[in-house]
Amino acid sequence: MKPWGRTEQVPAEIASSLVYGAPYETAEGTTVITVTRIGGIVRPTARPVGVFSVHDGKTSWTPAVDGTRIALLGETIGLLSAVIATLAVLRRPPWPDLSRGALRDWLRRE
Repeated sequence: MKPWGRTEQVPAEIASSLVYGAPYETAEGTTVITVTRIGGIVRPTARPVGVFSVHDGKTSWTPAVDGTRIALLGETIGLLSAVIATLAVLRRPPWPDLSRGALRDWLRRE
């Protein structure tokens, strides 16, 4: 499958923001085509999306993975869960009030 055959499957609004780099041929005969996404209104930025590799008539797609972004997302989720759990415990503990006075009052009601 040719790389441009795959682009026909991409929706138009996404395909319009994609930029394909110039084909580069390696020593082994593999043709590499980079793909970036242009985004931003005020200050346009280019973010790598992945790479098409064409070798022996077969096309493969390798997505670009940003490890820093994934790690930052994990740290943010962990911090947010810790803050929510702390606020829940400080506002109203999840366990009943078991002090002697509360127990005595409860027994008197029965």
